[in-house]
Amino acid sequence: MSVALDILRTYRAPRVILRRRLSSGAREDRALALLMGACVLIFVAQWPRLSREAFLDPAIAFDARMAGALFGWVFVAPLFLYCVAFLTHVALRLTGSQSTGFESRLALFWALLAATPLLLLAGLMAGFAGPGPATALTGVLAFGAFLVFWVAGVTEIATYRKASRV
Repeated sequence: MSVALDILRTYRAPRVILRRRLSSGAREDRALALLMGACVLIFVAQWPRLSREAFLDPAIAFDARMAGALFGWVFVAPLFLYCVAFLTHVALRLTGSQSTGFESRLALFWALLAATPLLLLAGLMAGFAGPGPATALTGVLAFGAFLVFWVAGVTEIATYRKASRV
């Protein structure tokens, strides 16, 4: 299945899609590709907002703002997200789950990638509409979708091994 179709299907059945992605085996290269794809798309989502901010406040040039966002989303965020996935894995193991580190990483990275369409919309709203209730609502919806996908993924990996062992 294609990633784009899986993202669309995640909005309907997040646990089913993650389960299917887990069934293809532990491929760390795919997990890293999902993470880097999500981080690059989130970086792209920042462009309209950064352009608006550079236009309204020319003290910091647009290219400097872009460089900061590039460094943050493409170099720092993946390291932070790997740490979050590790802490999730540790928490799951402490609660008695038999999930693996790869499963924790895939649940987090897939949730982030699946939420990128709404994050792109939030970036457009921030760039074109500016700060306001509509922009805030779009950001809350994007963050909410990420949390729903991640919680569904963590729930799935916490029960994944139990269901497959029976």
